[in-house]
Amino acid sequence: MSEEDDIILSELDDEELVQQMFDDLYDGLKEEIEEGVNILLERKWMPYDILTKALVGGMTIVGADFRDGILFVPEVLLAANAMKGGMFILKPLLAETGAPRVGKMVIGTVKGDIHDIGKNLVSMMMEGAGFEVVDLGINNPVENYLEALETEAPDILGMSALLTTTMPYMKVVIDTLVEQGIREDYIVLVGGAPLNEEFGKAIGADAYCRDAAVAVETAKDFVSRKHNQLSA
Repeated sequence: MSEEDDIILSELDDEELVQQMFDDLYDGLKEEIEEGVNILLERKWMPYDILTKALVGGMTIVGADFRDGILFVPEVLLAANAMKGGMFILKPLLAETGAPRVGKMVIGTVKGDIHDIGKNLVSMMMEGAGFEVVDLGINNPVENYLEALETEAPDILGMSALLTTTMPYMKVVIDTLVEQGIREDYIVLVGGAPLNEEFGKAIGADAYCRDAAVAVETAKDFVSRKHNQLSA
């Protein structure tokens, strides 16, 4: 029995508990995260504070270490899964309290492509950063994106592709947005192994994101700029 097993979450003060939740998220311990969230709720923490201070705070560390090559995809997926456990408890409460969201994203893999690990990772990391994410899944024709943009009114459209043969379809989607006069309404982020920055520029995307951690940073940056323009 290691010392780790002796930690009783309910006996920690708020600050220690949040630090412990950072560690538990990092280690992908879903049950401990759920317990931590429930303890903070019992202590009358606001759901939004639990989301931002404990969960987003912890996932920020995970994201930084993933970006720096200290953590790898399997570990990040575990951390994101633990985060999801906490989010499951908080989501209905956040809806009730009308908590502010960082922004909203519609994401999906393009038509002809059935790869989704990278996309799923981006979705989880974006949720971990406090974004609302609508995931369209795989193999999405342009109609799926258009419909989701209309019904969800997101800030961001994210597209992913893992095949060189499906990459050009991203341009089809962006060109359609331009034709319909709605391209400027959305921040368009693209990603996937065969893409690069030049490709992103060539098809008219706002940015190419090489991995999930970069996607989160880029999304935050664009959304805050968008809000600043609106309030200016």
